[in-house]
Amino acid sequence: MQIKEYIRGANPYMPLWEHVPDGEPRVFTHNGETRVYVYGSHDTERDEYCGKDYVVWSAPVGDLTDWRCDGVCFSADNILYAPDVVKKDDTYYMYIAMNKGENIYVAESKNPAGPFENPRKTDFGFDIGVLVDDDNRCYAYWGFTKCYCAEINDDMATIKNGTFKANMIPHCDFRTNHWDTENIDTEFCYFEAASIRKILGKYVFIYSKRIKNGDKDKALRPNTNCYLDYAYSDSPLSGWVHGGTISNNSGAVIVKNDGEKKRAYQTCNNHGSIAEINNQYYIFYHRGTGTNGYARQAMLEPIDAVLEGEKLYIGRIKYDENGRVTECSEAEMTSQGAHINGLDAEKIISSGYTCCIDSPNDDNRAYIKSVYDSNNPSAPVVNIYKGTIVGFKYINFSSIQPDTLYVRIKPLCNIISLKVFADTPKDTGGNCLCSLTYESTVGDYQIVGIKLERKVTGRHAVYFEFSEKCEFDWFSFSTD
Repeated sequence: MQIKEYIRGANPYMPLWEHVPDGEPRVFTHNGETRVYVYGSHDTERDEYCGKDYVVWSAPVGDLTDWRCDGVCFSADNILYAPDVVKKDDTYYMYIAMNKGENIYVAESKNPAGPFENPRKTDFGFDIGVLVDDDNRCYAYWGFTKCYCAEINDDMATIKNGTFKANMIPHCDFRTNHWDTENIDTEFCYFEAASIRKILGKYVFIYSKRIKNGDKDKALRPNTNCYLDYAYSDSPLSGWVHGGTISNNSGAVIVKNDGEKKRAYQTCNNHGSIAEINNQYYIFYHRGTGTNGYARQAMLEPIDAVLEGEKLYIGRIKYDENGRVTECSEAEMTSQGAHINGLDAEKIISSGYTCCIDSPNDDNRAYIKSVYDSNNPSAPVVNIYKGTIVGFKYINFSSIQPDTLYVRIKPLCNIISLKVFADTPKDTGGNCLCSLTYESTVGDYQIVGIKLERKVTGRHAVYFEFSEKCEFDWFSFSTD
């Protein structure tokens, strides 16, 4: 196998060793350069959410696969939860969630990458999102289990008299003994992660919902907050209409042999927002890795936004022959992210970019091992055993007509056995790319070449089905 380079800027779009959840994307022009900046909390503690600093990552608006770390923009002696950053006039304001979000401070900078200095305490609360409107008036949105909003005074820290509103939208039926029982809804239900944008002239509120009972037909799990939903209004503080779900970080649906539908990725809380970049909308969100939810990673997917009459559609939209919306569903969770044509099959693709991990036993599932070493370009999938499926959406074979697949794998038993499928995670006849069974010895990672059984071109999902215990680090297609 020839020496190759690793895919960069896939999904997650930051390096696999970086863990920045709760991302609020913002497009700013500074010193003549327009970039998208992501501000999130920072999972560095490893045994609990977040950490004691905020880092900033940015990319040129012309290439969302080319991310750089602009460094630490704020640090503290306590755990910092989800922040937000807005620009008003010539100043950038960072809203800092001190003490695990119990106290919100605002700090300032003349540079979107910080450092943000001179923090002042505000009137606002947990998971704050801020909007600077077209007329330069500012609004804040926040809350955990209950949602609040208000207009902000010119000091950017206090509530304007007479504008505070509680229960801006309903909340969900979770821990009902703790909650206001008069403002519950089973579908239009706020939990946390307040974020605010203005899209196509509408005020758009993005938030994490928590549904109690789930939905078997849609393979939506009960009692989880992996969803990012949106509401919209013509007013910044009232009149909100539920739009639907934009993102679900528990993966795409796999239909099981017995007809049961199942999401093919582990559940995790969710927090993110929307950005319009080069006339394309994206949903920024996060997913979990590891086994405890404390090593989350930043993800993005392209989405559409369409206004038909007074109804705003945001997500994955289908149209009829007349260009009218026929369906609006959640964004597909992918491995490709901003590589919209798929990941280059000829490069090394880390297993850490999988968007589908299906284990026979969800209580003992395979998972992406969390890595923190900046010298490590990959993150393996571990705890693989018989029946585990690891999938990638999507791989682009346009630049190569491969005859060999290379995998870097660590055997944990004396036999290695796997099959690789295109498009679906099952052998449906004619979609098996290759298979491998060989005797091995338990040991360190090894690179194994497998001859393909058929030609493959274009863009395809690729699924690996394992029959024995192992760890899976990366793969690459080649012409030998």
